[in-house]
Amino acid sequence: MTTQFKIKKASQTLFIVLIALCCGATVAPVHAQKPGAITAKSQYQVSNLPTLGGTSNAGNSINNQSWVAGYSRLTGNQSRHAALWRNGSLSDLGTLGGPNSSVTWNVKNTQGIIVGISQTADPEPNGEAWSSAAFYSGPFTVGFINLGFVWEQNQMRGLPNFPGGNNGFATGANNLRQAVGWAENGVHDGDCVSPQVLQFRPAMWTLGPPDQIQDLPLFPGDTSGAATAINDNGQIVGISGICDQAVGRHTAKHAVLWENGSVIDLGNLGAQWWNTPTAINQRGDIVGFAGDPAFVEGDILHAFMWTREDGIRHLKPLRNRTPEHVDSEAYGINEARQVVGVSCDADFVDCRAVIWDHGNTPTDLNDLKGGFSARLETAKDINDKGEITGRAINAGVRTPYLAVPVSH
Repeated sequence: MTTQFKIKKASQTLFIVLIALCCGATVAPVHAQKPGAITAKSQYQVSNLPTLGGTSNAGNSINNQSWVAGYSRLTGNQSRHAALWRNGSLSDLGTLGGPNSSVTWNVKNTQGIIVGISQTADPEPNGEAWSSAAFYSGPFTVGFINLGFVWEQNQMRGLPNFPGGNNGFATGANNLRQAVGWAENGVHDGDCVSPQVLQFRPAMWTLGPPDQIQDLPLFPGDTSGAATAINDNGQIVGISGICDQAVGRHTAKHAVLWENGSVIDLGNLGAQWWNTPTAINQRGDIVGFAGDPAFVEGDILHAFMWTREDGIRHLKPLRNRTPEHVDSEAYGINEARQVVGVSCDADFVDCRAVIWDHGNTPTDLNDLKGGFSARLETAKDINDKGEITGRAINAGVRTPYLAVPVSH
């Protein structure tokens, strides 16, 4: 989710990604409508989305109603607000009283619910940075309590934490009025890396009112974790490990799936860190990124796709790039198994939005963008229409975009 606490030292860019658990009820499978025959060879009509005036903005989520959600910095770049784009119009979702808020993961709900993270006006009593510092901007990234939020009917409200905890984070929501994320409890954990003090657990909220929080089970032997995405079958994905630096790194020892009350280890690509699912579709296919054995700090990551029939496999970065691309991260998947994400060189100078069609060879979306002038830097989510959102960059200004496949 990120998302994620991941410092890419070469570019000093902090990506954050996080993950999840699943509810205990057995539910009947949801059969999504069959998506259209859209392939990665489609051309796209790409357009910039409006902003709140700042120079760093992004679309992080797109649902099947073509609602794009993410964040936009305010004029002056002192803070950012969670943002929603509908039919090209921008809605500022506001905050819970503090300077910053953001939608950071792909929220697939189609019934008018958006979830994310927001600062409150209350000071953070333990001096924790929590899981928010990398999702905000300006001088106010820390110092305030953060809560997971739900936005519906034009109002934002904070979600409850576990007893004794101060901070929370919401990542995704399905159409059963269930949201997921993570939240602190009151346990002072020696495995937490300063300034983090309190343990945190994967959470599922049953949305009310009143909103009720449920603890999701960790992988045996683990003590902290996070949930990142949920589908309409109640399947949840996330991470399980130790408290560490408040998500990412050793919190992501295990990439996990929660279904029918069980915790399933999805495996890894050779490392015991940064194993982070980011999205799950209705058929239970999962994508995300995994750590590299040589980079405990997450300098280099590897996109993955997990399916029940094939298990986990590497989604490779773009080929034949100069400088060579070595990092790949997957962020979104639709019912047609189209996967979107990013491919980068080792220094994160040349990062490109990519699509892996049916989980195969990546295609640079910049080769399919027609006359759109900005570079498509990331692709964060894709819906069942094949529409994609992410972040584009032009002359140092980062803007959210919507890419709509063009019918032939």
